[in-house]
Amino acid sequence: MRRRFCPANGHDLPFWERFSLKSGSVVVPRRHRFRSALTLAVAVTVLGASACGTAATPNGTSRPTVVATTDVWGSIASAVAGDHSTVHSILTSASADPHSYEASASDAAAITDANLVVYNGGHYDQWADDVLLAHPDVTTVNAYSLTPKPADGKPANEHVFYDLATAKAVATSIADHLATDDPANAAAYRENAATFGTAADAIAESERAIGAKHPGVAVVATEPVAHYLLENAGIADRTPESFSSAVEEGDDPAPADVAAMLDLITGHRVSAVVLNQQTETPVTNQIQDAARTAGVPVITISETLQDGLDYLGWQRKTVQEFADQLDRAPAVAR
Repeated sequence: MRRRFCPANGHDLPFWERFSLKSGSVVVPRRHRFRSALTLAVAVTVLGASACGTAATPNGTSRPTVVATTDVWGSIASAVAGDHSTVHSILTSASADPHSYEASASDAAAITDANLVVYNGGHYDQWADDVLLAHPDVTTVNAYSLTPKPADGKPANEHVFYDLATAKAVATSIADHLATDDPANAAAYRENAATFGTAADAIAESERAIGAKHPGVAVVATEPVAHYLLENAGIADRTPESFSSAVEEGDDPAPADVAAMLDLITGHRVSAVVLNQQTETPVTNQIQDAARTAGVPVITISETLQDGLDYLGWQRKTVQEFADQLDRAPAVAR
């Protein structure tokens, strides 16, 4: 998660931890932020005023407004909405980290004034949960809640945007909500969601084809971002569990875990390294350098849309990158 863990739903956080502002466009991590009484008062005032002024159509037209926490979910919402609803994504820059982002006053107002809010959930975009906690009347689609949970009872991986089945479920839920708000265009919303779902199914089939072509293939990952892609494709993730856990909690992996990762790479016991290009640390650089020296392919992934692509285009490109890199991967030591 790359940030301090927030207790479930934020209920155990101090009040001032739940309502904090960012300064301008610079995102300040929580552990470095000074919260004055004035900042707290402004946040509460803005949120309170927003709640009192919420309208059925906040943009002053008959078009429903959808607010998404990231451009990933915004792209899915746009695919469903078509020309009949307005979609606004809060985070659209690859340099913005959804984990450590702090909602601004305008972000909070957009969320509370929207007809529908689409967000990741699972503590991924906790800042949205923090705003919604005080406004339970806001209609939402929580993607994490639509993801099947592991049979072992452990929490599901939070990067559910790499699960095409979840993306499809989110599209369907968005269509249902918009159809309720805008009955005149209900058929269009549901048709758009069905079209999106068909395309998502085709990409999921491409994922499974990778595993079928490379049975028993294994990789390591600097972060478990592409967990669902690997799972659906049948690609084993040999990353030490303690390495992944440390990264998710925002800690540096233990030297022994880093050494284990490097041994897997230099010993050619994995076919590729999966690298989150939006997170660079001395450890990720060390792993990337080791892979290149050993001739092990590095597959780059991201958590936000890239190169002007929509969600489906982004997923297609990522899956193709996996297919291409694994096709050229050297033989793995058994």
